[in-house]
Amino acid sequence: MSVAKTEFIAVVPARFGSSRLPGKPLLDIAGEPMVAHVWRRACQSQASRVVVATDDPRIRDAMLPYGADVVMTRADHPSGTDRLAEVAEQLGLSDDTLVVNVQGDEPLIPPALIDQVAMRLAEDREAAIATLAEPITDVETLFNANVVKVVRSLQGRALYFSRAPIPWDREQFKVQPALLSTDAWLRHIGIYAYRASFLAAYRELAPSSLEQLEQLEQLRALQHGYAIQVALASTINPPGVDTPEDLARVRALLASESEGGSE
Repeated sequence: MSVAKTEFIAVVPARFGSSRLPGKPLLDIAGEPMVAHVWRRACQSQASRVVVATDDPRIRDAMLPYGADVVMTRADHPSGTDRLAEVAEQLGLSDDTLVVNVQGDEPLIPPALIDQVAMRLAEDREAAIATLAEPITDVETLFNANVVKVVRSLQGRALYFSRAPIPWDREQFKVQPALLSTDAWLRHIGIYAYRASFLAAYRELAPSSLEQLEQLEQLRALQHGYAIQVALASTINPPGVDTPEDLARVRALLASESEGGSE
């Protein structure tokens, strides 16, 4: 039996400003700007359209020679979701259009995950958002405040996102354990699928107290009562680029892949 294809568009937000890596989307990786690698991965997904959304003409000019579909957005958006909302408005998307946000600092993202998150949102018609998660297998990751954790309901809906190690094991966590005893802990993967109707509504939602405390924008949607579907990632998602060390690692990996392909 054939599986129906999920119709969606993919948007790659690429903001020039970055406190740790200025001009991050244009940083060179294996002879190409980082955003070009992300765009190409998105093009390998089942998306019917792939759009690069940027606030800077330097990024637009770098991507046009690739034949990329580029949308210019305002520079003052407080979050990536707000930028996507502007893109949806500019493109005149219908309310039921599915939009996948492919972060511009994920040059190694598997196209299968882009397809998976869109399909999961299509399957859960009552959810406004879908996202992905993967098991946490080590204590260091669980207690790292830079790693976002998520707890799900039995139906796969997000109950809460946090930088804290949730759920809290009342007995085992009296002292930080050396090993994790179960697979109860999940790491959130920052790829999202949205319904265009939600993106339009999001711009009118007041920032929430939980969002401001945790510095996690998805908590605005959750605290305002929107359902977020969380699926377990179908494949490993390599880390993105947040630091100079991440950049060096990805450069080395893609350079070795390029050398291997040329032999």
